Amino acid sequence: VDQFVRPAQEAFMRKYGVQIDYVRSGTPDMVLRVTNEARAGVGQGDIVDGTSSSAALKREGLLMQFVPPHELPPEFVDKDHYWIANNLYVMTPGYNTSLVPKGTQPKTYEDLLDPKWKGKIAWTVPPANMLAPQFVGLILAAMGEEKGKDYLRKLAAHGIVGHSVSGRQMLDLVIAGEFPLAPQIFNNHTVISAGRGAPSDWIPMQPGLGLLSVASITKLAPHPNAAKLLMEFLVSEEGQKLMAASGELPVHPKVPPNDPRLRPDGKEFRAVYFTPEELDAALPRWFEIFKDIFR
Repeated sequence: VDQFVRPAQEAFMRKYGVQIDYVRSGTPDMVLRVTNEARAGVGQGDIVDGTSSSAALKREGLLMQFVPPHELPPEFVDKDHYWIANNLYVMTPGYNTSLVPKGTQPKTYEDLLDPKWKGKIAWTVPPANMLAPQFVGLILAAMGEEKGKDYLRKLAAHGIVGHSVSGRQMLDLVIAGEFPLAPQIFNNHTVISAGRGAPSDWIPMQPGLGLLSVASITKLAPHPNAAKLLMEFLVSEEGQKLMAASGELPVHPKVPPNDPRLRPDGKEFRAVYFTPEELDAALPRWFEIFKDIFR
């Protein structure tokens, strides 16, 4: 909120004189709220933003079919025109550089199985969010079904510790020295924290997990024209420069991140990407595999 939402809110209001009110919420609560409003026939929110909320609401017919004029690559825009990406999240391992001196960190996912990391790896688990099941999906996509499940069983036997906290809070635990590393961290957050003096860094393990944070307009939006204007602003160069300034990863091809290494280039650093629809369809299965192997 402090890094991006408020600066974007102020910039938009200065430019267009349109008031913006925002609510920060997790995906399940946001989807439930919009669904309940639709059932009551009284929409209160104009725009929803997140990695999987749009897919769930699209499936229920609760979104308006609209994307603004843009310069984004096609993979960042819904082919059915129900969502458009605002920013990119890249999930990679993150570690405490005081506990794990640079040069000694694991380089591959197989390295996480080294006995020296037994009981020292932690990640965030449901119900706080679905990052652990998404890691399951990443491993299955990268290694294949049989080898992927075999790897996950070995990781579970390694004593990985689960915490029901947000991804940001997981990094905070790593920075505080509770654990030396975590396999699923927002890679840009380690750089933001390192810039403030924290002992944090990320590991460009191949592949990383790429997630799109997308925005959509609700079907019962009470201010549809203002919502369309805000959507256009968010994906414009101006809006995307605010995204980059906040330390997040922009999706506009003309706006680089503060640290270009963070955004996968497909060569030095690759990522597996899942669209909101793919996440929505696959997460129930990944969650069942996660429960079966890690609980």
